[in-house]
Amino acid sequence: MEFLVFAAILSFVVSFITTPVVIKIADAKKLFDQPTANKIHFTPIPTFGGISFFVAVLFSLILLVSFKTAPELQNFIAASILIFFIGLKDDVYLISPTKKFLGQVLAVFLLTYQGGFHLNSLQGLLGIESLHPVLSTAFTYLTFLVIINAYNLIDGIDGLAGMLGIVAALFFGITFLVAKDWPYAILAFSLVFALLGFLFYNFSPARVFMGDTGSLFLGLVLAVLSVRFIRTDLSGLSGLKITQTGALAFAAVFIPIMDTLRVFMIRIYKGMSPFDRDVNHLHHIFLNKGYSHSQISFILTGTSIVFIAIAYLLQPLGINVIISALLFLGFILMWLVIPKGPEKCEESSIKKNGQSVSLLDKHGWKRSEFNN
Repeated sequence: MEFLVFAAILSFVVSFITTPVVIKIADAKKLFDQPTANKIHFTPIPTFGGISFFVAVLFSLILLVSFKTAPELQNFIAASILIFFIGLKDDVYLISPTKKFLGQVLAVFLLTYQGGFHLNSLQGLLGIESLHPVLSTAFTYLTFLVIINAYNLIDGIDGLAGMLGIVAALFFGITFLVAKDWPYAILAFSLVFALLGFLFYNFSPARVFMGDTGSLFLGLVLAVLSVRFIRTDLSGLSGLKITQTGALAFAAVFIPIMDTLRVFMIRIYKGMSPFDRDVNHLHHIFLNKGYSHSQISFILTGTSIVFIAIAYLLQPLGINVIISALLFLGFILMWLVIPKGPEKCEESSIKKNGQSVSLLDKHGWKRSEFNN
């Protein structure tokens, strides 16, 4: 237990201390996300903040976890380093979506190759239990890639990705703590407290963005925690009844996944590439309605907590009922917030320096919103 407490404190301190260092280096080297006609934040902002919590999490993990008890975490560290450099290069040079995706596939390969991160069952979803090895591999890759990209794409306003990440990681961390799965409890709580240290500088108005450097790593860690959670038999825990691990893991990461899949479907329906830029994310819609970054982050984070609670309470009804309930509630959420009739995000505008820009601009968009 003392190792867990030390990991939390260490991660927070490292992240809290290194984030200003990253900001100062970015200032000195002019490594900014510059405001332009298409980037709409009004001052240059460093976009490498993810470096701080990447270093904090891996530092705590390497220092406090015995790889004899969890050898697969060595694969995780290798995949993390790869995903970190993919994000770093994208923050600096804006690599193509194809190269970025291939890099993610390679990172997942590092996790699944002798790493033990495989999903071989749907736990009764649609009546399916065990999966054929080929389908198991495909489903595992799909799970990792969807979660990684979901957190990459949800990082569109100050504080949102970090707060959603804290909720999911805290849920997994508490469960692993009760189960005495110490390596993954340390990983989860290291992420929670590293994100807390980072959010001091990322919460609105942000002094730094996590960038792809941070959002890809955040998605990777949560994907690993999700797969570990699903694969673990938690039915015998005292004081915490967990019988539907697959459904609960889905609930923990539901908001980013729901938003990403919805946006992808809209883009495909319009004949666009799923990776093209648009203004259809949930945070764009809330911004267009006049909500601030902080308000949106708290609304969606609170909604995520509610979804986890609902999934937990519905466990006796089985995975199919839980997934159906989450999808139904997600649909209701979309129906409530998406503009009705002719109103569209792109149509509302104000004047900025004599030029017409989106109404959303006054709420402080940043570069990643146009990349996503």
